[in-house]
Amino acid sequence: MIALGLEGSANKLGVGVILHPPKCGPAQILANIRHTFVSPPGEGFLPKDTAKHHRTWVVRLVRQALKEAGVAVDDVDCICYTKGPGMGAPLQSVAVSARMLSLLWDKKLVGVNHCVGHIEMGREITGAQNPVVLYVSGGNTQVIAYASQRYRVFGEALDIAVGNCLDRFARTLNISNDPAPGYNIEQMAKKGRHLLDLPYTVKGMDCSFSGILATIDTLAAKLQKDPTGWVDEVTRNAVTREDLCFSLQETVFAMLVEITERAMAHVGSSQVLIVGGVGCNERLQEMMGMMASERWGEVYATDERFCIDNGIMIAHAGLLAYRTGFATSLEDSTCTQRFRTDEVSIKWRD
Repeated sequence: MIALGLEGSANKLGVGVILHPPKCGPAQILANIRHTFVSPPGEGFLPKDTAKHHRTWVVRLVRQALKEAGVAVDDVDCICYTKGPGMGAPLQSVAVSARMLSLLWDKKLVGVNHCVGHIEMGREITGAQNPVVLYVSGGNTQVIAYASQRYRVFGEALDIAVGNCLDRFARTLNISNDPAPGYNIEQMAKKGRHLLDLPYTVKGMDCSFSGILATIDTLAAKLQKDPTGWVDEVTRNAVTREDLCFSLQETVFAMLVEITERAMAHVGSSQVLIVGGVGCNERLQEMMGMMASERWGEVYATDERFCIDNGIMIAHAGLLAYRTGFATSLEDSTCTQRFRTDEVSIKWRD
């Protein structure tokens, strides 16, 4: 079976084509292309501008994906699209595009949960069997484990997602959004040398990032008043922008490692799978690896082709559901900004 997947829940529009062999072998990625809406430095991406970007690019990306995959419209079994969660206007643009293709080509529609798409693509690429999942992105922060045909949320962010925290601090520092603000924060953090004392907020299995963002924003404003650098009262070291990025990363990632380790102990798992855009961060992978090695465990992660939002993960998760008999009627082919990971019935797993 072959599926075409459309992803556009945020500022990235992705189109993927995937093949599932008839005898349940490994999935074959036929095409996985993406185009990103990049806003000016110091600014976020507005829903209306992002939606316009998706409408402008979707047709040419679909054509490019089919050409790269070497498949004809008749070869496609279903059209999969991101139903949610995400930003309303971009989601709506993708849902309308999926409906258009479904009607034009007379193909079944499959609405896909964005979070489940990340998890299933991560499992497929890495080979992780039954891991604790850390899902970290610009819109979501969740610690997840599978049980009884549901992905159960063990812990999550109580306010803003960790990716949103990093992105908003990049705007504070007026860092470029190209290729991504979180990536540029990561590169600056590699040059940081001094760890500042920042709020560390873990509440059971949940965590909070708004307090640490408010604090680091205050420190950044202090630094902007004196660009030559000010001396930290605790360490007595001169503080730089790189130190701020380093301190922010170290603190929020330590929080994520803590709640992930607690989930591993609870379910008795020795595997951790990191998915979502922030999962590309090498320092997060390194810190998680240190924790897992002490538990005789393993960490699984993918590169930016699959961590960052993409169409192939939507095609893969959608095709898994389609093979169980699931399809989305035209009347129900809506989108929603709130679509919990644990709302989805995972019928393709035991």
